[in-house]
Amino acid sequence: MARNLAPKCRQCRREGEKLFLKGEKCFSDKCAIERRNYPPGQHGQKKGRLSDYGVQLREKQKIRRIYGILEKQFRHIYKSADRAHGITGDNLLQSLESRLDNVAYLMGFGSSRAESRQIVRHNCILVNGKRVNIPAYHVKNGDIIEVTSKAKNQLRIKTALESANNRNFPAWIEMNIKEMKGVFKNKPERMDLSSSINESLVVELYSK
Repeated sequence: MARNLAPKCRQCRREGEKLFLKGEKCFSDKCAIERRNYPPGQHGQKKGRLSDYGVQLREKQKIRRIYGILEKQFRHIYKSADRAHGITGDNLLQSLESRLDNVAYLMGFGSSRAESRQIVRHNCILVNGKRVNIPAYHVKNGDIIEVTSKAKNQLRIKTALESANNRNFPAWIEMNIKEMKGVFKNKPERMDLSSSINESLVVELYSK
């Protein structure tokens, strides 16, 4: 399975904001953005004006990095969102949010999306009682996601779940902390998602 192995903190610095790629470190003062909020590299501190294309490209790269998706797969997701009924940008974000690795992250089974993807790949997640190890699997409304009985003893899952519980869960997720089980109630509305993402720029980029 292809992965982006670039240093996580450098990715955040390149986009100029926290992408929450390294779990708890992102919530501490050790976060790279807190210490060096400028792009990495020799010329990172030099400010330059981006073209319209550059702004669109940076937004697309930011969204890809947030969800840990490579270019070819992201383009495929966009094409599916464009073909579906409704607003393309909303469809795109809902498709990304309903991926199993992202849902597992939102439910607190991993401290980051990358760790949640690994947990899914390692056969630690059940969907409606059946083992699913495909991170790109799309969770449907009402699906029950839970940790396998064997994986419930893993310290990393316990720690991640405790941290997620302290930060509260999204409104479209219903969690049972004790049983390490959650329900994906519905796909989130655009107003429920981050306002720092401008999906319309991605639509403009791919519409050219």
